[in-house]
Amino acid sequence: MSAPAEMLALVPALPCDAEGPVFREPWEAQAFALAIDAHARGLFSWPEWAAELSAQIKAAQLAGDPDTGQTYYRHWLAALESLTVQKGAASRAQLSQVQAAWDRAARATPHGQPVVLAGDALADLRI
Repeated sequence: MSAPAEMLALVPALPCDAEGPVFREPWEAQAFALAIDAHARGLFSWPEWAAELSAQIKAAQLAGDPDTGQTYYRHWLAALESLTVQKGAASRAQLSQVQAAWDRAARATPHGQPVVLAGDALADLRI
């Protein structure tokens, strides 16, 4: 098994087909790539990632998530945010600022156009 395949085998319930991970929306692929990049940079181990993702999924199920697969990457993103804070790479406040910047950018972007932070004060913030 290749290293990426070994890593993905540890991830609970990853939506896949014969070609690999399946994404319903572009942001899901971006969240996936961010987690892979954070792992590659040494922010967390893959077992840490799998444990955090499992915890996020279980918490969502306890809160009433029907676990149909529709919300999988929301859990993926929640796990990424949680580990980012746990590992000290960013604070909750910084993540909130970035989320607010993306929200402003999305509201200002015409439908069908890519959302960018170019004019936002947080455009150069790197977490």
